[in-house]
Amino acid sequence: MMGYYIIAGLIFLVSMFVSNKLKSKFKEYSKVHLQNGMSGKEIAEKMLRDNGINDVKVISTPGMLSDHYNPSKKTVNLSEGVYSQRNAAAAAVAAHECGHAVQHAKAYSWLQMRSKLVPVVSIASKFSQWAIFGGLILMSMVSVGVGQTVLLIGIIMFAMGTLFSFITLPVEYDASKRALVWLETENMLTSAEHDAAEDSLKWAARTYVVAAVGSLATLLYFVGIFMGRD
Repeated sequence: MMGYYIIAGLIFLVSMFVSNKLKSKFKEYSKVHLQNGMSGKEIAEKMLRDNGINDVKVISTPGMLSDHYNPSKKTVNLSEGVYSQRNAAAAAVAAHECGHAVQHAKAYSWLQMRSKLVPVVSIASKFSQWAIFGGLILMSMVSVGVGQTVLLIGIIMFAMGTLFSFITLPVEYDASKRALVWLETENMLTSAEHDAAEDSLKWAARTYVVAAVGSLATLLYFVGIFMGRD
């Protein structure tokens, strides 16, 4: 299991670096105040209107960087640091979340695929680790055959989460692209403000890349154990 701890440790360190970098970038660009004076809420509402979306509400949600789009309730949920703030970071996040609403309205294929996987992944993610470690214990203490079967079940469930992580990548990058194109086309930001918004979204996207690569590395490690290569 030493290999697992090494992989987990490396993933943790890289994840912490990217997460801290994102927070520092968000803090930095929160000081870049918008010349148009619009809040994150106002930017989000305008982007929705400009894309012909009239059935999605923009609401405030507690927490930091807790922003998300809820397709079932049709709400763009903006954190307190985005909803009422008037800076480049808030503009970037607000527009990005509206990018998901536009994807939903236009039936973007990758978003539809991810939405279909949510119920399966939510269940699989709860039990995959238990099945994997249970299988490893059974292999070493009870029965190799039974242990391998349980381990395989765990690997399959874990693979669903890995697949979900990679499907999330085009969804997130496309939402950012839609956001940045709209911000530029509608002349919402100055050149400096736009550069700050773009950099914010780049670092946000990297958190998803780290999660996907980390999940794949862990999956391959467990597959190696199943095939008899520790």
